[in-house]
Amino acid sequence: MTTNTILLLLLSLVIAGGLSYFQYFFKAKNKSNLIWFLAFLRFMAIFGLLLLLINPVISKSSLEITKTPLAIAVDNSSSIAALKSDKKAVELYQKLVSNPALKEKFEIQTYQFDADFRSSDKFDFKGNQTNLDEVAKNLKSINKNLLFPTVIITDGNQTTGNDYVYRFDSANKVYPLVVGDTTTFFDLKINQLNVNKYAFHKNKFPVEVFLQYAGTKSVTADFTISQGNSVVAKEKMTFSPSKKTASLNILLPADKVGLQIFRANISSNEKEKNSYNNIKNFAVEIINQKSTIAIVSSINHPDIAALKRAIEVNAQRKVILVKPNDLSQLQEVSVLVLYQPNTAFKAIFENNKVAGRNTFIITGNNTDFNFLNQQQSNLVFKMSNQREDYLSEFKSDFNLFAIENIGFENFPPLQNPFGTITTNGNVSVLLSSKIRNVSTNAPMLAFAEYQGKRVAFLLGENSWKWRLQSHIDNQSFEKYDVFIDKVIQFLATSTSKKSLVVTHESFYNSGEEIIINAQYFNKNYEFDEKARLTISVTNAVTKQSKNYDLLKGNNSFSANLEGLPAGKYNFTVKELNSNTSYSSHFEILDFDIEKQFVNPDVLKLKQLAQQTSGKAFFENQADDLINTLLESKEYKSIEKNITSKTPIIDWVWLLILIAVLLATEWFVRKYNGLL
Repeated sequence: MTTNTILLLLLSLVIAGGLSYFQYFFKAKNKSNLIWFLAFLRFMAIFGLLLLLINPVISKSSLEITKTPLAIAVDNSSSIAALKSDKKAVELYQKLVSNPALKEKFEIQTYQFDADFRSSDKFDFKGNQTNLDEVAKNLKSINKNLLFPTVIITDGNQTTGNDYVYRFDSANKVYPLVVGDTTTFFDLKINQLNVNKYAFHKNKFPVEVFLQYAGTKSVTADFTISQGNSVVAKEKMTFSPSKKTASLNILLPADKVGLQIFRANISSNEKEKNSYNNIKNFAVEIINQKSTIAIVSSINHPDIAALKRAIEVNAQRKVILVKPNDLSQLQEVSVLVLYQPNTAFKAIFENNKVAGRNTFIITGNNTDFNFLNQQQSNLVFKMSNQREDYLSEFKSDFNLFAIENIGFENFPPLQNPFGTITTNGNVSVLLSSKIRNVSTNAPMLAFAEYQGKRVAFLLGENSWKWRLQSHIDNQSFEKYDVFIDKVIQFLATSTSKKSLVVTHESFYNSGEEIIINAQYFNKNYEFDEKARLTISVTNAVTKQSKNYDLLKGNNSFSANLEGLPAGKYNFTVKELNSNTSYSSHFEILDFDIEKQFVNPDVLKLKQLAQQTSGKAFFENQADDLINTLLESKEYKSIEKNITSKTPIIDWVWLLILIAVLLATEWFVRKYNGLL
C-alpha cells in the first residue's frame, strides 16, 4: 500500500474512535461494560465504512512453477495386438507416467491414437486404422508456441493420413519408442492390389498386383486368383534377398454379369509367421453394356475434346465424334451432345424425333438460334449478332439430381450472342447467367423433361476453360468430371423420376467408411427436408438386423454403417411418412489392413526422430529414454512470481460485517432501553 493510503487508514482510526467516544463517553456518567461494548460496535462499523470509502488495494504474491509438457502418445490400433506387443506397450506407458523424476520435471500429457487422436490413459488396441499425422497436427495445436518433447509408443505402421515423417514440428524433439519384434521373419505379402470397380461384360479387365518378400534365402511362390473353387489366373514367382518385390499385370475375363468376388493369394512351401497378408479379396461389378455418347458438331472447338475427356473418365462411357450428316454411327448411341447446332443438323433432329434419344444442346457464337427455336420449345431465343461474356451463378434450390457447387462463380465466363432467353414449360435451372455482376435471370445450364424425354442446355462456348480452372482450384479434374458425369447420367437414364433415390456401393472393404446416401422428393419433385428416413440392415447369413436413422446433410440424408463385420447384407431404406421404400444389397469384404504387418517400421521412425533431432528407442531401452529426457537441459521449469491485487471493495464479507455490527448495536440499545 502507498503512504497516502496508510495515512488515510490512520485518520480513519482516529475518526472512528472520536465519533465512538463522542457518542458514548462524552459527558456520560455511566461507563459500564455495556457502554464499552456499544462503543466498540460503533467504532468497528464506522471504521469499516471509512475503509470501504478509502478502498485500499491489497497485494498478494505467490510463486508458480510452470513445467515443460511431455506428450506421451500410445498407438491404440489393432496392429499392436497383431504384433503381440499390446502388453509391452502398456508396460512401457506405465513405466514412463509413474516415474517420479519425470513427473517432477515435466507436466505429463497422455494420449492415444488410431484413426483419431484423443486424451486417454486406457487402451484396448482395437483401432482399425493408424494415423500418426493426427498426432502431429493435434500436438501442434495443444502445445502451441511451446518447446516440448514427444514420446510415441508405436510400431510406426501407418495405414491412413499423410506421411508422418515431416508432419511433426522440427523444433520439438520426437522420441519414438518402437514396439514389436524387429527380427526379420520369412514373409510373403500382397502389398497392394489395384483393380477398377467396374468392368464390361465379355471384355477383359486388368488386375495390378504388387508383391513383397522378406527373408534371407531364395524362394519360389505361387500367386493365384480364384473365384469360388475355380482358379482363373496363376503365376510362378521367384524371390531372393536381392529381389524382394515384384509386380504383376493380369487380364481377367468378365464372363458373368453382376458383382463378382475374387480372391488373390500368394503361398510357398515355407512356414510364415503372418499368413493373413498373403490373401486379399477384391470385387468387380460386371456391367452388361457400355453406354455410347455421340458428340455431333460441324466445327472444331476445344470444348469437344474437354467434354470427351470428362465423359470418358467414367469407364462406362464411350464417346464418338460425329458429323451432322453421318447418321449411320448413331445406331447404338444413348445420348446426343449437339454442339452449336445449325441448319446442317436438320437430319439429326428429324432422326431423333423417331429414335427419342435424350439430348445435350450446347450453344455458342456459331449457333443458328432461329433454327434451334424451330426444333425445340423448351427455351425461346431472341438473339443479336453481338457477342457477350456470361458468368455463372449456382442455384442451390436445383433438385433434379444431387449436385454440389464446385466453384461455378469463380469459373471463367462463357461466350454466347447477346439476347433474351426465356423458359417455356417445366425447365429446371442449375446455373443462371450474369453479365459482370448484373444477373440476367436467364438460364446458362438448364434441364427439361417432357413425355419421358430429357434435354439439357449449356448456353455458351469455352467450357473447356471451366475444366482447366477446376484443376487449378483443386489440383485435379475430378470435381469437374464428376459434375459432367452427373449431367450425362441424368440424360442417359430414361426412367421416370423416383421420389426416393438411394446411392451406395455394391461392396466395401471392412474397416472403411460405409456410407448410404438417400434423397427424398415430394410430389412436386422438390427435395423434402422434413422427410424421416430409416434404414434396416440384415446380415444375409445370420439374419441379424440393425436399424439406423438417416441424418440430414447438404441436400441429402446419410447413414454411416461403419463397424459391421464382413459378410453379405440386405438393406431397406424407408420414408416413414409416405412408406416409400428402396431395397438392395451390398457386401463387406474381409480385409483388415492392420493385420498386414510382421515387423515395426523402424526405418521411418528413425527418419522421424532424425528430422526432429530426437532419437528412436527400442522397447528394451525405456530406461535410456528416461535418462535422455531427464538429462536434457533444454527442458527447464519456469518459476513465476505472480502478484495479485485485490481492492477492498471486492470483499463482500466486509460489507456484511458492517451490517451485522450496526444491527447488533441497534438491538442491544433497544433491549436496554437506550433508544
